[in-house]
Amino acid sequence: MNMMKRMLFTFILITALSTILANQFMVTDKPWDDGKELSVSWNLAQPPDSLEVSRLDSLGVWSIIHKDTSQTGTYQDQDLTPNKRYNYRLIAFRDSVEYPMQSSATPTEQWFYLHKLAYLIMLLMVSLAILYNIFSARRGKEYFIRRIAGLDSMEEAIGRATEKGKPILFVPGISDLDDIQTIASLTILSHLAQRSAEYDTELIVPCRFSMVLSAAREVVREAYLKVGKPDAYKADNIFYLTDDQFGYVAGIDGIMLREQPAANFFLGSFYAESLILAETGYSTGAIQTAGTAQAHQLPFFVVSCDYTLIGEELFAASAYLSKDPQQLGSLKGHDFGKLVVIILIILGVILEIAGVSLVKDFISRALS
Repeated sequence: MNMMKRMLFTFILITALSTILANQFMVTDKPWDDGKELSVSWNLAQPPDSLEVSRLDSLGVWSIIHKDTSQTGTYQDQDLTPNKRYNYRLIAFRDSVEYPMQSSATPTEQWFYLHKLAYLIMLLMVSLAILYNIFSARRGKEYFIRRIAGLDSMEEAIGRATEKGKPILFVPGISDLDDIQTIASLTILSHLAQRSAEYDTELIVPCRFSMVLSAAREVVREAYLKVGKPDAYKADNIFYLTDDQFGYVAGIDGIMLREQPAANFFLGSFYAESLILAETGYSTGAIQTAGTAQAHQLPFFVVSCDYTLIGEELFAASAYLSKDPQQLGSLKGHDFGKLVVIILIILGVILEIAGVSLVKDFISRALS
């Protein structure tokens, strides 16, 4: 009888131990990431009625972060602090009995984020395309750039101002020099200043920020030097008005009403003041050319200006005007990147319709 009891006890003990040992609970660092995620996984010997995954917080309290009922599963714990050790506990409930298990791990930041691989591939493709087109342009290859009416009208506007003996007004937007639209605007200003210097036409450039003022003065001064008329440069024509948005607009409106410029150029970043500027310029009878990448302001410029540079036309203006090989190659390289994106979108739509999520999953991982 005692032998039977021993054998039964041994059998129960072995069964219990095998069940405990068969239960697996692991916490591992997610490889090739930014060190903010841990992978919590479990593989239980028997299906549980339910289970809870908890994490030990800084106060020493176990906080439930996930509940499940599956025998095998994985949970991704995100938004963690890199290089900090985290302790986890899993409690499996079966037949009113708790089976606790614990594990710990440290999320580590890697030097390469694998889920950003799509960005790297796109960057390499566009960069190689830009370099190839730049070298091709330097070797004499001619690139076609579609006609931009707003820039072609520049000569007409300068000619009209010269015939009337009136100045040209150039507004480089309301943003500071850290806005790419302002930089594109100053590039166009350089070409416009050269033409106005050649025709001895006065150029007025009111600025909202000191950095834009300094850059605009250097751009215009260099333009006058290029055409051999440094003495005709007037620094007082490029001046500071105010940092206040609508105070700046009011000052420009006053200039348009007093000076009656024959041509107005509004190129750069504009917001609520766009229609105020364009309406005032329209009332004076000036030829108006506007351009901005702010899509919500384009309708106001389109209806109140003679010519409007829409979106990327503002950024392509420099290459269009100068025909510089480096700028032309860069423009064509970026066009290649846009073409690749368009092809990926079309391919992704076709594959999604066919039930294949390859492209969507690849891009969504990069954006996550």
